Amino acid sequence: MVTLAGAMSTAELGISLAEMIRQDKIAIISCTGANLEEDIMNLVAHSHYKRVPNYRDLSPQDEWDLLENHYNRVTDTCIPEMEAMRRLEKAMVDVWTKADTAGERYFPHEFMYQVLKSGVLEENYQIDIKDSWMYAAMEKNLPMVVPGWEDSTMGNMYAGHVITGDIKNVHTTRTGIEYMMMLAEWYTQESTDSTIGFFQIGGGIAGDFPICVVPMLHQDLGRTGVPLWGYFAQISDSTTSYGSYSGAVPNEKITWGKLGAKTPKFIVESDATIVAPLIFAWVLGQ
Repeated sequence: MVTLAGAMSTAELGISLAEMIRQDKIAIISCTGANLEEDIMNLVAHSHYKRVPNYRDLSPQDEWDLLENHYNRVTDTCIPEMEAMRRLEKAMVDVWTKADTAGERYFPHEFMYQVLKSGVLEENYQIDIKDSWMYAAMEKNLPMVVPGWEDSTMGNMYAGHVITGDIKNVHTTRTGIEYMMMLAEWYTQESTDSTIGFFQIGGGIAGDFPICVVPMLHQDLGRTGVPLWGYFAQISDSTTSYGSYSGAVPNEKITWGKLGAKTPKFIVESDATIVAPLIFAWVLGQ
């Protein structure tokens, strides 16, 4: 399992992550709603993105000017609202309302797979599809978990369309609890033949949500014979504190039943946008 925190897609992790998926190096992905959508936004609006290399020097007025010009900043990269967010929204509304009318329900990532499979956005592609990890995941029908999807641009837009009545059933998009139920069954089945490693990029809900499936299976469902995670590796530059799960050291996870005392554990304290591509390149023999 690979977990993607924050907005790694806007950092263009897809350039290396997509090849990992194509070569079957990844069995399942857990990611934030931002990573799910921003890979596709980059796919359809890359040339419209605005780079701000001096972002640390921006004044509040500079930031306000970006907003007024419909740019939303992620570190040194500004995502264009109309070309990226609204373009994807239009395609998403079509699949949401179609499912809603038919009384069907899908996970957030499944709706995005539908959009990519339909080809409705192809005329807007602005990067090579080989550099889109979502496109690679769609082609493989890769299992995915997107905890807290509601905390994303598409999640906000979905809520808006439910409020206005465009979507009648709020549960047309399946929930985070259902993601955990799906993950529990996936993990139980896939771990019968081999252990499953946990490779965490960053921290937060993308990592904390799926790693908890193991103690849930053991402590809440009382299942025996289900192995712990085979190894744990994390790239993070977060500091340890009571307010930061991201900075929790691997040994702390032993006390929660997520890892064993002898589970191989590694942490790289550095910038994930630099380290993750280097590790992927090593895995791919590049």
